[in-house]
Amino acid sequence: MTSDPKVELRTYVYIDSLQPQLAELMASVSQGFPPVPGDSVLWVEVAPGMAVHRVTDIALKATQVKLTQQVVERAFGSMVIHSRSQADVREAGHILLSSMGSQLDERDDCKVEWSEIIRGMTSDHTTLINRQHRGGSMMIPGESMFILETQPAGYITYAANQAEKAASIKLVDCRAVGAFGRLTLAGKEADIEEAAAAAISAIEYPPGT
Repeated sequence: MTSDPKVELRTYVYIDSLQPQLAELMASVSQGFPPVPGDSVLWVEVAPGMAVHRVTDIALKATQVKLTQQVVERAFGSMVIHSRSQADVREAGHILLSSMGSQLDERDDCKVEWSEIIRGMTSDHTTLINRQHRGGSMMIPGESMFILETQPAGYITYAANQAEKAASIKLVDCRAVGAFGRLTLAGKEADIEEAAAAAISAIEYPPGT
């Protein structure tokens, strides 16, 4: 009989208070219990992908948290839980790490694969983006756009949340599963610059619990 394979902790991100646009976007694609603005959230990504079932089971049995989403791929698996109680989410995270025999500093560092601000978007460009990303807000011609790509993918949610906290922007898209995470924001140029700075700073120093 072989021993259990080592589970790699790729992403571990705690969000204290989910911002309104990100909460609604997550709720629109949630296969589990949708979160609401103000909820506390924990996003965990592990490798190999099938190990996420074990991770999910432990987290749900630890406290009264709700399962927002679970995605199982061959290489990676991600699990998202939420609660109105920050204490419950933090406790679930602590128990989860202990059960895996992992420390927070063992999670993968976040790498920025691409970041850019495009100013004064044309109508052709915004129309195409709006057709591609129907889950979020609509981009208007003349607005500026910030795009960010990260690896691992899960960190992009914290970047999106902190950007929304920092400035009056529109969340066009936030994809946090797969090999790369992708974020698209739109708004006035000054607001986009402020949101971009907040997003980059967030993933350089992602929170624990």
